[in-house]
Amino acid sequence: MSDENTLETGSVGWMDLTVADAPRVRDFYREVAGWKVQDVAMKDDAGEYADFAMLAPGSGRGIAGVCHARGGNSDLPPVWLIYITVENLDASLEKVRAGRGKVLAGPKKLGGQAVYAVIEDPAGAACALFQALNGD
Repeated sequence: MSDENTLETGSVGWMDLTVADAPRVRDFYREVAGWKVQDVAMKDDAGEYADFAMLAPGSGRGIAGVCHARGGNSDLPPVWLIYITVENLDASLEKVRAGRGKVLAGPKKLGGQAVYAVIEDPAGAACALFQALNGD
């Protein structure tokens, strides 16, 4: 996630893009938007690799991610995916299903700090719901 101020319930706390050719797309946005890049160490069954945190050119603040479509991201759609902060992921997922939405992936853990799930709303638009964990 970008910074603590964006973790307010209901806010968009992050966005990322998961694609097959992450280095090419990383370089595209570095050129087009002027974003700086910070490698994010990743590991899956095939070995170690890096996803990319994209940083604002002036402040260096993390604003987005460009990720490989592998490991835990292999089932994510190749779209700019926003992460909406919720207080209780399980309760929100119940409401997704009750509201004729779909859970497309997850829930999944982000280290021991958060959980998220990718959903589809009744119109077919995808986003992720994100819950920060309190460390218990």
